[in-house]
Amino acid sequence: MAVQVVKVNRPAQPWSNARPWLAIPKGLWVSLRHLLRNLALFARGRQDFAIYFPEQRLVQPPALRGMPVLVQMENGKERCVACGLCEWACPTSCISIFPAETNDEVERYPDVFDIDMSRCMFCGLCEEACPEEAIVMSRQVEIASYSRRGSLWHKPDLLVPAAKLKTRTDYIRRHYDR
Repeated sequence: MAVQVVKVNRPAQPWSNARPWLAIPKGLWVSLRHLLRNLALFARGRQDFAIYFPEQRLVQPPALRGMPVLVQMENGKERCVACGLCEWACPTSCISIFPAETNDEVERYPDVFDIDMSRCMFCGLCEEACPEEAIVMSRQVEIASYSRRGSLWHKPDLLVPAAKLKTRTDYIRRHYDR
């Protein structure tokens, strides 16, 4: 079996690759340029480079995925019908649902709905799997706790009225054609 050798013509390397020691002054030049630009903005009274959190907040886009929450209907009950699709879709298995039966218009509801936020990776697959728009990724991202027990959120903690989730539900309906 004959093998043919192909010679590849490579372009000449830039001067920075030929002299790797020049990378340090180049990096220092970039840092100095940013420093001088920010000092000039500060001298003019514009502070574009600092956000004083928590007094100032960044404008968050509607696609922001915070912690998953349950949508609460106007009558105070959850929209969830305990189908278990979000639990099945979760790659980290942080959602646990135990369904129960009722005589209301919604025949099933989650008796237990827990999310372990220490395991949640905020991927949004639970939101995509839900046919009822009952679980939504909220805009809440500050969910620190001092213990592992504090990162386990139960159904009463997860219920959020639908009016507070309007930005995200509108985005879901536009994005997923629902």
